[in-house]
Amino acid sequence: MKTNQRVTELTQTSLLIAIIALLALVPFLGYIPVGPIRATTIHIPVIIGAILLGPKKGALLGFCFGLTSFLTNTFSPTPLSFVFSPFVPVPGSDSGSFLSLLIAFLPRILIGVVAGAVFGLLCRHHKSQTLGCVLAGFLGSITNTILVMGGIYFFFGPSYAAAKNMTFEALLGFIGGVIALNGVIEALVASVLGAAVARPLLKYLKK
Repeated sequence: MKTNQRVTELTQTSLLIAIIALLALVPFLGYIPVGPIRATTIHIPVIIGAILLGPKKGALLGFCFGLTSFLTNTFSPTPLSFVFSPFVPVPGSDSGSFLSLLIAFLPRILIGVVAGAVFGLLCRHHKSQTLGCVLAGFLGSITNTILVMGGIYFFFGPSYAAAKNMTFEALLGFIGGVIALNGVIEALVASVLGAAVARPLLKYLKK
């Protein structure tokens, strides 16, 4: 890789990391309180970065997203923050669980991996950047939702259900509803914004 290209990619990556940090730090912008949980918009710059720079840089941006999630839930916890930070005690226990780090980081890293790989694959085989952007946004976002909610169910199911004041038997249906409704809506928004922002940037960067 030429030195100029390396510098350009480093600059672009740094700018996207700064955007992720800004979204995380500004109240109600990156993490939006919805009852006892937080909805997020930080997956969108991760997806855009993965489209522009590939899955490796996308994974790095996803790690930065996971880091903001870990820090936010550690220093500004909600009743459900124990699923994202080992420093927040699990209900009914005096300590947290390091399994929470898997939920905080792995799904977010895979946003970038999936989005970057999907975009690259479609551009190689279908030569359609618009379709690649749309599907990268959708699949990157839904990957995050499925893995986060799946990790919550398998690692913290009974504790999460207790924190939500529901029975464990009802939790699976609740998680399925979150994926089917919230997850799909977030994925559709990510696919639209990903295409709207990344497509013009791809044309600009070609010049």
